[in-house]
Order: sequence, then structure tokens, then C-alpha cells
Amino acid sequence: MKTNDTSDRLSQWLRWGVFAAAVFLTVYFLPRSDGRHYSYEVNRPWSYSLLTAPFDIPVYLDSVSARQLRDSLEAGFEPALKRDLNTEKNVIASFAGRLNSPDTHITLSPLERNAILAKVKGIYEKGVVETTLYEAIAAGRLPRARLIHDNVAISISTSGYLSPRRAYARLDSALQEDRHRSAISAARIAELIVPNIVVDSLETARLHDDMMQRAMAPVGVVQKGERIIDRGVIVTPRLYTLLNTYEDLLSQRGIGTDRYDYYPVMGQVLFVMLLYGALYGFMFFFRPDYYASRRTMLMTMSLLVAFTLFAFAMSRALNSGLYMMPFTIIPLVLVVFLDSRTAFYSHLTAVLLTTLVAPSTLEFVFLQFIAGVVAITSTKELSRRSQLIRTAMLIFVAYALSYTAIELIHNGTLESVSLRAIGFLGVNAVLISFAYIVIFILEKLFGFTSKVTLVELSDINNPTLRELSEECPGTFQHSMAVSNLASAAASRIGANVTLVRAGALYHDIGKIDNPAFFTENQHGVNPHDSLSAPQSARIVIGHVADGLRRAEKEKLPAVIRSFISEHHGRGKARYFYNTWCNEHPDETPDEDLFTYPGPNPRSRETSILMMADAIEAASRSLSEHTPEAISALVNRIIDGQIAEGLHDDSPLSFRDVNIIKETFASRLRTMYHSRISYPELVK
Repeated sequence: MKTNDTSDRLSQWLRWGVFAAAVFLTVYFLPRSDGRHYSYEVNRPWSYSLLTAPFDIPVYLDSVSARQLRDSLEAGFEPALKRDLNTEKNVIASFAGRLNSPDTHITLSPLERNAILAKVKGIYEKGVVETTLYEAIAAGRLPRARLIHDNVAISISTSGYLSPRRAYARLDSALQEDRHRSAISAARIAELIVPNIVVDSLETARLHDDMMQRAMAPVGVVQKGERIIDRGVIVTPRLYTLLNTYEDLLSQRGIGTDRYDYYPVMGQVLFVMLLYGALYGFMFFFRPDYYASRRTMLMTMSLLVAFTLFAFAMSRALNSGLYMMPFTIIPLVLVVFLDSRTAFYSHLTAVLLTTLVAPSTLEFVFLQFIAGVVAITSTKELSRRSQLIRTAMLIFVAYALSYTAIELIHNGTLESVSLRAIGFLGVNAVLISFAYIVIFILEKLFGFTSKVTLVELSDINNPTLRELSEECPGTFQHSMAVSNLASAAASRIGANVTLVRAGALYHDIGKIDNPAFFTENQHGVNPHDSLSAPQSARIVIGHVADGLRRAEKEKLPAVIRSFISEHHGRGKARYFYNTWCNEHPDETPDEDLFTYPGPNPRSRETSILMMADAIEAASRSLSEHTPEAISALVNRIIDGQIAEGLHDDSPLSFRDVNIIKETFASRLRTMYHSRISYPELVK
């Protein structure tokens, strides 16, 4: 009694220690709001109270309008150009020198030479620019530019500017006579022509900066005390920009820090405690077996805290990180290990905890509520990994439809549905496939066994079962029959059918070490004939310990090992016990020599297996398999086990026992039904 009290106190301390740790971790890692930062999105309602300006706030264009204005200004921007008179004079002087040089053998009169020079000067008067600049002008991208003259920028048309190549072509076409063209060719003027109109980089940069500053200048002001936004008002692009400006100015001025040090943290602690407390209350009143289980509570709280902290990190790392967060992994995992109600309640707890950082609380809760319902209903009996793919697809459809509904409510048009947001939800659905990894990790950490694992263990190609079928074919057939019998009864009373089926297949694996000592594997020779009853009983009883050792070696789950240890409970090896008593009528038997080590069945599933095991074995010794004989056998064996107290620790009810009896009798009648004899062919 004292041991039980100590264990209960330890469980209580552990449960509330986990509770305190969960509250501490959740609040500690919760992103802090110092009163200068809010969570909000464009086209979503403002979820806080009335916000007024504590000082004058400049109003800037929203990002879309500002970008459009910048693009417009960039398209019409006129770079600054300047005329390089020195280059122009040097080119003309060099060309004149070549025209008049005797080395060029140019035979033109002075008048003709002056006429050619005048045409070159005329081209330079119009302006020669670099080839890249001319291409922009020719393409219409630079219709005008600013020419700096006497430190004054004058906007001029660029249509008259020529590139060096175009300037030479213009000069060549302006000369009428071939000897004039030959003269400029001989003077090699093509290599002399260089731009005299160049970009003034410093002035261009200054003009561009001035233009951008004017574009980004405030277009208005919200005066001190004026309303910025009120609860429920839709955050437009203009308000979004204004709120960003407000937060930046608060940070610069250091306003709001003192007001938000203690009370919000106290509110967060209370908020988190209430949510975790509600989950504990649900477990205490509606799932007392889970509440009493230390590993169940530890696993559930660890899962919730881990996903909540991960959600906090995602919300800080990405603007839409919460919508990529696979919250539905929580109900998927818990519906596999526990039940659908606990899974859904835990899912809601995690979602409500995350509303502390969610930008649009109502929409967020709605999305996760629908997704959680779909996750639980689509995986109520998760037995294959492929089911997760189907579930992920259904959850994605649920997310997409819920998101579309929200957008239609807020904006009244499908055009507001963002493909980017749908993409985030798609990433969420892909991440759901990692639920299988989470299930595997939790199995190893907390000793749970999922339905997926049980289905895999029930595969008769499993090495242990294959060895059983090869070494003990009779035992293997007995285990198969017991599995079918027990799973049928489990289904009728609502027990775990998958667990019963797997446990029945492995309950007798201890017989692999000594197959010949068990009747179902004997072929005419019985080794017990040369042994005393206690020796035979020790060997037969030993198959339980042998089975547990083999299960430990094969790393079978604890729930499977319980079927091995409990399928005989603290019952007796009745055949050898009765034999010894008959041979020694005047002596008192040492009952420990003939008693299995136990313990007695402690679950509905192991109780069902004990009944099915005894009844299937006894049914083989019936001389006739009439319905009356089968019913009498079933009642005698089960009533005898109950009278012996073997099911005292099991949660089976009288109603369950009656249903099990009916199921066993019905199944045995089907197994042993009489067959018609086929007539011989008369020749």
C-alpha cells in the first residue's frame, strides 16, 4: 500500500512538473511584444484596440504606389550631359593639320579645305556621343537629357546627337564630290572622331538622388492625437505603410518600453496556464487512464510544447511561416497512439497557444480547425504509410477551400486569392508526410506502439514468425487460429483488434526452443513420457520466459511482450498438475512447480487472448463438435478462468465476457462445421 502511495505521489509530482516546465518554456520562447510592434497583414482586420498617434506621424505612399511612382520617374529621368570643348577643338585642329599636311597628298584648294572643316564643326556643334548612349537615344529610351552649361542644367532634345560612326557617315554623305570623300579618307578622320558630349556622372547621380528623395517624401501627416486605426478596420496598403512608420518612430524614440515589461508577461503566463490547465482537466475527467499514465502525459505535453515553440520560430523567421507550419501532425500522431477526442483537444490547445503570434487570429483558428478535423477523420485507423499521402492531399484541399472562403468574405472576389498563399499551404501539406518520422521517434522515446508497427509485425513473413512456422508448424497454426478467434472477439467488444491479432501471433514464440515438448508439434513420440510431472511442467512453463527472452532479443514492443507473459497469467499447467496429484493422492503438491510466472492479464486484449488460447487448444480434443459441445466447452473454460481469479486485474465487464463467449462459440462452430461427402464417380 505504501509503495502504491509513493508511486501516486511521484506521478503527481511528475505531471505537475511537466505542466510547470511546459508553461515556462512556452512563455520564455514566446516572441516578445514591447508595445511597439504589432502583427498585422494587408487586407486583414486590425485585431487590436484603437490606436492613436502619440506625436505627428508623416504619411508616405504605400509600397505599391511608391514603386509605381519610382518606375514612372525612372522612365522619364534625364541624365546630365556636358560638352567637352577641349576634345572638340583638338579633333578639329588634328583634322585641319592632316588636310594641310603634304604627307597626305591632298590636292584641294584652301577654300575646299575650309568647307570640309566647316562641315566637321557643324557635326560637332550638334554633338557626338558614345555609341551606347546613341543606341539608347535611337531606341527612344532617352528622348531628352540635361545639358550642363555655365553650371545650369538645361533640358534639351537628344534627337540631333550622333555616334562617332554615324558622324562619319553624315560627313561622307554631305560631301558631293568623290575627291572630297577621298580627301577625308586620306586624312583618316574616322579615327579622329570621338564624343564631345559625355555623361556627367556626379551631376547625374545628384539629380537621381534628388528625384528619389522627392518621390519618397511624405504626402501628408497624421497629427498628434489623431486616430490611426481602430479594431476591426481592414489594413489597407496605405495603413500598412503608416503602421510601419509608426513602429519605426516608436523604436527611434524609445517609447513604450516601460509600459510593457510586466503586465503582458503576466497575461501570457495566465493565458498559457489556462490552456494547459484545460487540457489537464480534460484528461482528468474524461481520460483518467491517460492522466494516470506518466509516459502518456509526458509524450502529449512534449509534443505540444515542441510544435508550439517551432511555430514561434517559424513566425519570426518568415512572414507567412505559420501557414507552412504542419500543425496537423499533432492530431495525426495522437490519434494513432491515443484516441480521436484527445487528439482533437490537443490540436486545439496548440492552435490557441499559437494565436499569441498569429497575425489574423480568427482566420488562423478557422483554417487549423478545419484541417484538424480532416486529419483526424481521414486517419482514424492509420495502418499503412500510404494513408499519410492521402491525408496530406485531403488536408491541402481543406486548407485551400478554407482560405478561399476567408478571401471571399473579406474581399468578395476570387482575384484576391493569392497563389503564393496557396503555395505556403502546399508546403504545409508536404511537411505532413513527416508525421511518420515523428511517430517512429515517439515510439522509441516513450515506448508506444502504433497501429502501423502492429500491422508490420503481423506480417507472417516477419523473421520471427517465419522461424516459428518452420520450427513449430503446429504451434504456428495454433497461433494463427488463436489470432483469428481473438481478433473476432476484440472487434465485437470494441477492443484493439490490430493489437490482439499481433499479440496472438507472437504469444507462443518461446516454444521455438523446445518444439517437440508441445503436443501440437509432436509426431507419435512424446518426450514427456520419460520425464516426471514437475520436470515436464518446468519445461512447458519455461516457454513463457523463453518467449520473453526471444522478444527482448528481437526488440519486440512492450505491448507484445505483455501477451507473452500474460497469456497463461498465474494459471497452472493443469495437465501435469492433475497427473502429479493423481499419482500422489496422499501428498500435498508444491503448487509453485506447476504455476506460470504471470502476471495475470491486465488489459482487455490480453484477457481475450488467454481465453482464446485455452479454448482453441481444448477444442482440438473434443470428440464431437456439435453446437452444444462447443458452447459447453467455451463456458466451462472461461468460467473456470474467472473462478480461478485469472481475470481479476482485467477491465473486462460481464457484458464483454458474454459477447466473447458468443463470438468464440460461433467461430468454432464455423471452423468445425460438418462437410458433405463427395460421391464417387460410377464407372
